[in-house]
Amino acid sequence: MASKPCLWEVNPPLINSANPWATTLEDLRLLYACPSTGAVTTRTSLVGGFGHDSEKHQYVFFDTAAHTATNPDVKAGLSRDTDNNGSLNSLGYSPITLTSYLGFIKTISEEQKQQPSFDGESPASKKVSNYKGFIVSVTGTPEEVLASYSLIAAAQEKIHIPLAMEINLSCPNIANKPPPAYSRDAILEYLRSLSGHALGGIPIGLKTPPYTHAAQYEALIDALEASANGEAGGVSPVSFLTATNTLGSCLVFASPTPSSGDGDSTTSMAAAWALPGAGIGGMAGAPLHPLALGNVATLRRMLGERGDKLGHIQVIGIGGVLDAGGYRRMRAVGAAVVGVGTGLGLKGLDIFGEIDRGLGGQW
Repeated sequence: MASKPCLWEVNPPLINSANPWATTLEDLRLLYACPSTGAVTTRTSLVGGFGHDSEKHQYVFFDTAAHTATNPDVKAGLSRDTDNNGSLNSLGYSPITLTSYLGFIKTISEEQKQQPSFDGESPASKKVSNYKGFIVSVTGTPEEVLASYSLIAAAQEKIHIPLAMEINLSCPNIANKPPPAYSRDAILEYLRSLSGHALGGIPIGLKTPPYTHAAQYEALIDALEASANGEAGGVSPVSFLTATNTLGSCLVFASPTPSSGDGDSTTSMAAAWALPGAGIGGMAGAPLHPLALGNVATLRRMLGERGDKLGHIQVIGIGGVLDAGGYRRMRAVGAAVVGVGTGLGLKGLDIFGEIDRGLGGQW
């Protein structure tokens, strides 16, 4: 039996998701320095970067109950004094290239080598596995993702910080490009492009969309099983699943009490949307939480039922975790690690310490 391609230890098991508050070098520095994060995830990037358009690619926070939206400042944590608990975005991916992100991580790695560790061990003598890790989120075609893996693997040779690669197959906002993670064949194409690379190398994970019926889960599990059958030893090369991404096709009004339209929402009502254009985007935060819990629970059960091939795959639970209670619920349904997205935008880095204090050290 082949060795299991497991993700390195994340301690504490609390991270940020790939989101707009993990875009810049300074964002990543602050997340890495936070004592209540066990790893840091970069915003999803491509080898060649993404054509971000600030007129089209935006996000808003909203109060789920009152349906009031807030156009936020770009800096995380400036909406903490509101009742907002949800987010909606029409974002794509980061305008920053993967190579630049690897450069950011190398900078942070070099900075860490200059600092004594908490246990007094010399940073130069520490093993890679003893450092807080980075999950590098990427996307693109199967060929581009393979190129991304090669870049990350090469970077690991020069970086003390352990790296993993998350393949984002689930963004709902890319025109004419449905999320590949809804298709068995599309998922398998990505996994086959990486065949032979992951076992014993950089851990690989898939970021999945919110699944809403059994056939969608089965498509993913079938693809993972098929990838296992193609590997020596019959073990899937995937180390983790990140569940979930935002829920697409959602709409929030800029005002909680819009005037009645004439039924032609694409014209007369366009100014009423909280997001530009048709107003449609991916939803996250509190309204996504029950669906995210269901996804994590279902995936954990289905992976466990296929123990030899897929049982090693960990689930990173993301979706509406805004406090210690949300963290506990994610862990209770099987998440090995819990991620925070909207909460980071709403509360800034303070949310990680808030969750830490709320748990009282009981991770």
